[in-house]
Amino acid sequence: MTSSSTDTPAPVLVLVPGAAGAPADGSDPFHIADATAPQLSITDLVVTRGDGIFETIGAFDGTPINVGPHLARLARSASLLGLPAPDQEAIAAAVDASIEAHADVPELTIRVMYTRGIEGNGVPTCWIDAHVSDDWAPYRAGIRVATLDRGLATTVFEESPWLLQGAKTLSYAVNMAAVREAKSRGAQDALFVATDGYVLEGPTSTLLVRRGDAYLTTPVSAGVLPGTCVGSLFEALQKEGHEAREQLMSVEDVATSDGAWLLSSTRLAAPITHLDDVELPVDPELTAHFEAILTGRV
Repeated sequence: MTSSSTDTPAPVLVLVPGAAGAPADGSDPFHIADATAPQLSITDLVVTRGDGIFETIGAFDGTPINVGPHLARLARSASLLGLPAPDQEAIAAAVDASIEAHADVPELTIRVMYTRGIEGNGVPTCWIDAHVSDDWAPYRAGIRVATLDRGLATTVFEESPWLLQGAKTLSYAVNMAAVREAKSRGAQDALFVATDGYVLEGPTSTLLVRRGDAYLTTPVSAGVLPGTCVGSLFEALQKEGHEAREQLMSVEDVATSDGAWLLSSTRLAAPITHLDDVELPVDPELTAHFEAILTGRV
């Protein structure tokens, strides 16, 4: 199912004026709005400066996955940007409302957007957009990935926190430019590499690497987002008796691994078939197992 189909159900928009606390006028913390009508002020700081954060939640057969971890990460990003702490309970209820209002579909993408708001009023703007997910089947079958220099060391999170590495901000121009560059090189996605030689994350994904019976991901301290998907997989893998941990890895570590994936909440587990020109092993059965975990079907 793709979002371009003429019979695709309409998206649902939920405005959340109570995202940072009860509205001053005593109104409800959220309400369904017209997704086809203008809703955002041109003076909102997300428009003029890209000043905001977001989360993308996948819902499968009507069940949203990892809402708690996503909203905890939203709160972490808010703290890094000096935004008011979001009311996670109110936003979670608004997420549920967006699913309830949407037509039943196998896969739904839910974006939670949280901005600094209209310049000068100090009140955050928050809305939730629920729409039919794109068709990620080709991505889940396997992707070529190009390594790209991020231009920052793994020490940047501690040494230069104002660069906001590890925060999920709405300033995504660089991330999208990286994807375009990867495609110009004949790949489908990119893997950022730090200036000190360690692999980081994809522009919109988390790296998972298998080496023997160990499953590895880049430490959050290196300036990457704390992955909600990798958290779910690590919990499941550890219960299955596997070693699962954070570890700094070089490009060579990934290229010589027993398999690698880029993880995201809607695309799920995309096996890397090639890293630059190096072919990696792909395990379709293991990938299917990861997908079942990430959709809550096991």
